[in-house]
Amino acid sequence: MKLGIMQPYFFPYLGYFELIARTDRWVVFDVVQYNPRSWMSRNRILHPSGGWQYINVPVARSPHGTAISAIRLRDRVAARQRILGQIEHYRMEAPHFRAVTALVDSTFAISSDRLVDLNVAGLSAVCAYLGLNFSYSICSQAGFDLEGVTHAGDWALKIAGQLGASEYLNPVGGRAIFRQSDWDAASIRLGFIDPPDLRYACGRYEFVEHLSILDVLMWNDPETVRHALLAKR
Repeated sequence: MKLGIMQPYFFPYLGYFELIARTDRWVVFDVVQYNPRSWMSRNRILHPSGGWQYINVPVARSPHGTAISAIRLRDRVAARQRILGQIEHYRMEAPHFRAVTALVDSTFAISSDRLVDLNVAGLSAVCAYLGLNFSYSICSQAGFDLEGVTHAGDWALKIAGQLGASEYLNPVGGRAIFRQSDWDAASIRLGFIDPPDLRYACGRYEFVEHLSILDVLMWNDPETVRHALLAKR
C-alpha cells in the first residue's frame, strides 16, 4: 500500500493531486499548528489584468499554536461569493468555466465551519471530477499513536507503520526532513516525486506556473489533466 500524507490545502496546485493519484491511501494531516501564511486557507489564480491574485478563505481568530483541526471559518457564505466573483473573468475564454464553478459551489455547500472539512470537500470534489481514487483518513479523528515524535519526518513514519504501508511518497521538496535510515529500519520504502509539467494555453493571459487546480481545470478537460497526473506511472 502506497501512502501519502499532507496538510489540507485549499484547492492546491497540480502536484498535490499527482501525489493523491500515485498513492492508495491518504492521510489529511491536521494535527499540527495552523500557519496563516500557508496554502491551507489561500491559493492563487490568474488576475484579470495579468499575473496572479490570491483567493482565500478568512478564518476566525485563534491563539498561536492552534491545530489545523480546530481552525474555524469566519464566514463561509461570504467567502464563496467573493471567490465566485474572483473567477468570473474566466467566463469569456476558459472552456471549462461552468464545470469549475460547479466544483467551487459543491465545495462550499458543506454545513461544517471547520477549515479542514472545507478543504477535504474541495479535494474530494476535484478527485471525483478527475476520476481519481481519494481514500482518506483525517488524522485528528483516526486515533493514531503519535507519541514520541522526535523530528518533522517522524510523523509520517509513525503513521505509515500503523497503517501497514509498504511505501510512502512525498513531494521532492520535502526530502530534507526525512532520515532514510529510519525508513530502512522499518522496511518501508521512501519515495519522492517531482511535480508534473503541464503547460497550457490560457487565452489572452500569460501562463503562470503552480497556480491553483482551479486554473488548471479552467483550461484543460479532465482527461488531459488525468493523463498528466498518471503519465509517470
